[in-house]
Amino acid sequence: MTLHEFGKVNSRVVVLIHPSVVMWDYFEYVIPLMEEKYHLIIPAIPGYDPDVKSDFTSVEEIAKNLEDKLIEKGLTDVTCIYGCSMGGSIVTRILADNRLHIRNAVIDGGITPYQLPRFITRLIAVRDFLMISAGKIGGTKLLEKAFSTDELSEEDVKYAAKVLDMISARTIWNTFDSCNNYSMPADVHTECLNIEYWVAEKEVHDRRWDVAYIRKIFPHTVFRKIDNVGHGGLAPFNPEKFVRGLESVCRG
Repeated sequence: MTLHEFGKVNSRVVVLIHPSVVMWDYFEYVIPLMEEKYHLIIPAIPGYDPDVKSDFTSVEEIAKNLEDKLIEKGLTDVTCIYGCSMGGSIVTRILADNRLHIRNAVIDGGITPYQLPRFITRLIAVRDFLMISAGKIGGTKLLEKAFSTDELSEEDVKYAAKVLDMISARTIWNTFDSCNNYSMPADVHTECLNIEYWVAEKEVHDRRWDVAYIRKIFPHTVFRKIDNVGHGGLAPFNPEKFVRGLESVCRG
């Protein structure tokens, strides 16, 4: 796992974890707005790293890997950790692991483990795999429908096609199968007292089970609906609004 760091001279550490079907540069418009105030750490998640040939393994393994790297660097005091969709799954698991001192956390449309029989979750993973694989062979516009996202421009479609061409079928399968089924500790406990779960306006219906799960395991979570945005659309399409929201969380 490659960690991209910006604003290293700053003491306040902010970790940003990207969703699936994008690369770490998902945050390219956010970086210049935050690097003068925060020490930004943006991991390139395995399977989505353009510089390292790898496959996505599992939410649990990647969360532990990121925790280990931050601990090795002495960056255990985290002002805020943010993750979107797949990244939100990783943040959820990191909070449950409770190995880092995380002051604030944002789970943006994060995927939580389905509370369904295993054979049903496998069927859901097959559906998602086929949808993304269809995009991989030329149907990139399907991503708008599949993920309740914002309308994609021609440039956005080209970017998605580039990512889909880069990632392997194993990464696609592991991403959706693991995000739908990752394990959590039997007794979930986190010392992070300020957690927010963000729901984009266009995905309120899609995230209802995830909201219920987060409310159950982290009962002190604050839930916010983000108006006029689709799934994963805040950081790339509304970076100023993203930064305002994150700084509001950091102020508690």
